[in-house]
Amino acid sequence: MPEDARQPPALRPRFWETVPLARMSKAEWEALCDGCGKCCLNKLEDEDTGEVAFTRIACRLFDDTTCRCGNYAIRKSLVPECVVLTPATLPEVAYWMPKSCAYRRLHEGRGLAAWHPLVSGDPESVHRAGVSVRGATLPEYEIDQEDWEDHIIDIEI
Repeated sequence: MPEDARQPPALRPRFWETVPLARMSKAEWEALCDGCGKCCLNKLEDEDTGEVAFTRIACRLFDDTTCRCGNYAIRKSLVPECVVLTPATLPEVAYWMPKSCAYRRLHEGRGLAAWHPLVSGDPESVHRAGVSVRGATLPEYEIDQEDWEDHIIDIEI
């Protein structure tokens, strides 16, 4: 048996500063996720203006305690409308991602925030900084879709 088959692949030091998004390894790409959970919130987009509003209503797979997808590996098959973020899809969807998102920040040429776990070395720093939605969401199966407007929250996008 390998030394530790569960050990994640090593990441290059401060790779986000030197490696373009399209050239990152899968492990590096996944490590960019800060665990804020905002991408798992349902959003409403005005058809006329294109304005996007976040709701506190989370995807049915979202774990409000960990701020992670409860079934990440097969999320697209369970939730067909789930957007699988890749370097190729990022330009199309960056407009509805929060300004705090690492993927959006790097796409726009901004660095990672000081509270980002890759910078701080602490996966809890995103929560301590008040950037995550941990403990603040409602599951989508509890709220009728026509009532989602009642649950809009202020997230800078």
